[in-house]
Amino acid sequence: MAGKAKEVAIGKRAKISQAQQYMLLAVLGAALFLGAAIAINYHLIKKISYHAGVISKEDESIVEYSNTIKKIGICTAPKGDVYSTEELKKCDPNNIEVSEVPGTLRSDIVENMAANKALNSVPKESLSGCANPETGKNYKYEELEKLYQDAESSEARAAATQMIKICSALRIIPDALPAFKNEEALLSSLNKIFIESDWQPESLSPSGEEEAAEFGEGLNAIAVNLSVESDMSTTARLINNMERSIRNFNIKSATFEWSGGDISFSANAQAFYVNKASLAESSYTVPVEGK
Repeated sequence: MAGKAKEVAIGKRAKISQAQQYMLLAVLGAALFLGAAIAINYHLIKKISYHAGVISKEDESIVEYSNTIKKIGICTAPKGDVYSTEELKKCDPNNIEVSEVPGTLRSDIVENMAANKALNSVPKESLSGCANPETGKNYKYEELEKLYQDAESSEARAAATQMIKICSALRIIPDALPAFKNEEALLSSLNKIFIESDWQPESLSPSGEEEAAEFGEGLNAIAVNLSVESDMSTTARLINNMERSIRNFNIKSATFEWSGGDISFSANAQAFYVNKASLAESSYTVPVEGK
């Protein structure tokens, strides 16, 4: 009996030990499965978060591009918040009336700046290409506007737009503040001032110097050295004409000397131009978490 009981006890212990092994293997398998699931879920969460960040930045870029197009007036306003691909494909700036893009930069330039009476009062004698063949006189803004409105094709409207740029008040803006360094145009402006002042310089040439302007970012200065020796009336007339010129001259220092009936006037001045305007594109890198 004792031997049989011992065998039964040993069998029970063997079964318990085997069950424990099975349990241990099951727990180990569950732990491995859970660990793998956690790792996979973490990887998927990182991937989803990264792609969500990319999509978010793409949406921001689309909104910014759409806003830029709307504010400039390149296309008519979109049906939704942003332009669709089809709307952009159909958009042709030369086939859009200014009245279709109210409140935009384009409408403000064409309807307000180009028609500005004060700017239009500046003489246009030098613009030979702006003569109306019907009248023989330079185009008035109303005539330019009619050319634009009567244009029946994209090419005709583009040509009318170009005429508005060079024959309306808009031409004064690059004359007053050019978008690039043009010493020849500067000398031409000075020469016109000299002619209007009834004074002929012995020589006229660029100084070759460039100075930093002190009035704002993007504004550049060209050094101008001026020396005049004439009677008081001519010198005063020249200075007044420089002051009245559409091209701004900033006199940094000046010297006057009297000798008999003549006056010598020497000045160091600046003329200005701005950096060419352009749209700046920016890039953004969406970071991957953990890198």
